[in-house]
Amino acid sequence: MKFSRSLKSSSHSVPSPDGQHIATLLSSLVHIRAVRSPEVVNVIKLPQDFAGPILGFQWSPSSRLLLIAGPEQVRVVSALDSSFHAAIRTASVPGTKPAYVGFGASDAEVCVISSYGLKFSLFDLTSSRSAEINTPKVFSPSSASRCFSFRPQTRHLALLSRISGKDLISIHSYPTRELQRSWAPDTIDAQGITWSPDGRWLVVWESAAQGHKVIFYTSDGHLFKTWSGPANPSLEDRDYAIGAGVKALQLSADARFLAVGDCSRSVCIFNMASVTETMRLRHPKSVASTETLQVWQEQIGVSQTGPIMHTFLRTTQVISPAPRLQDNSEPVSGCAAISFDPTSALVATRLEDSPGTVWIWDLEAAELRAVLLFHGNISILSWHPHVAETLLIRCEGEQYNGIVFVWDPLSEGPRSVDFSQHLPGLKTSGKPRASWLGSGMANGPSLFFSDAQHYVLGCLIELDEVAPPWASHHSPEPSYAAETREESPLELVPAEQDGPDRARAVEDNDDDYSELEDTFVHKR
Repeated sequence: MKFSRSLKSSSHSVPSPDGQHIATLLSSLVHIRAVRSPEVVNVIKLPQDFAGPILGFQWSPSSRLLLIAGPEQVRVVSALDSSFHAAIRTASVPGTKPAYVGFGASDAEVCVISSYGLKFSLFDLTSSRSAEINTPKVFSPSSASRCFSFRPQTRHLALLSRISGKDLISIHSYPTRELQRSWAPDTIDAQGITWSPDGRWLVVWESAAQGHKVIFYTSDGHLFKTWSGPANPSLEDRDYAIGAGVKALQLSADARFLAVGDCSRSVCIFNMASVTETMRLRHPKSVASTETLQVWQEQIGVSQTGPIMHTFLRTTQVISPAPRLQDNSEPVSGCAAISFDPTSALVATRLEDSPGTVWIWDLEAAELRAVLLFHGNISILSWHPHVAETLLIRCEGEQYNGIVFVWDPLSEGPRSVDFSQHLPGLKTSGKPRASWLGSGMANGPSLFFSDAQHYVLGCLIELDEVAPPWASHHSPEPSYAAETREESPLELVPAEQDGPDRARAVEDNDDDYSELEDTFVHKR
């Protein structure tokens, strides 16, 4: 494992989708750093009227633009130069904030769901036009993204709304967002809608309180099939009809499988080529290691001088996963999380009643392949988007603040990666975050770890002759290298920069950075 040096960060620090840059929001400045070098390649100054808490900070799908959202306006800027900047004014009731802000089907589209789910607005940044759709079905800001979905390739929008007490599905074309078709699904209280990754199917599922129901539509909106519960349920699941319905639904990245979890200990797997239920994965109440099943239990060692050690021991006896600690809340059960690896060979699950256990299934053999037992509750399950069978795991709790775990089938249990040992003071500050870095790093899988003040990169390589991404670049920077800026060792203060791009950015302003001029301002 190789680490970069720690660099200045904040609670708003995110890597680009292509893994080439890190964007960090520091007060009214956005700093863009290249992963392959520690230098700041661009600094973006936000206007003075951009005030209030930051509601959204994200890269566009192409890694070309950045979106910064506040309570009253949204800024979209070019990340590496000054070639593009736009502003969207959002009208809102004082004291409220949008339920959702983010990029749409492309870099040139921004979606905004107003507070209380009153309107779903789409802004076209190229034509300065907008489209508004009333009453999207939004339960809460955390679930707002489940009420809409963009079809791959064609970029059609499917929106779930509720009018006069009835669910409604509408399909809108790109880029005008004109209505092409709408219909009322056979649902009482639908909780989500999504396109399959290949764009062949539109999937809608009923809320858990209304029983088991998943509806499959063709791409043009015709009803294909309705699933109303598991076929040939086992003896343990014979009473599924009187229990709660769909709790988790997840499509694989290659669109081969769909996993549906309810409030039982089972997960149904569908073959999406024919939309048929092909297997049912049932979580046992006790497990033991076999030739084909690995059961790893976390061991925490406390040292008086060094950091806490997290190791894993392969169990040789039958063991039962630790149950959820009882509190005053209502008891919960069922599948809480489902995640496919990019090849759809493995799927990882987590149950509500054993939140510190990761279950990893082999879909080809339809059997359990590994069980990982942690002392803390699992907060993140994330497969690497392009490296097969490589899983990132994070746990809750003080003893896990700077720790992430990486598992693959050939490792001797999950490998602990302690980023806190590479931070100033050997500890984290604020809420730590971890994610995979990039999509196609030839140097090996890499991790991004950040707290409220610093971030560190880690590369999962052991060979000395293989350099990590941040140490393998010796050629000059690409076309935006002319905008590379030096910074003070005490403060991230932009230095003056000459050159044609710099001259265009400052124009008649003598300051180091000119305030962004609005090329697109839309008031509702």
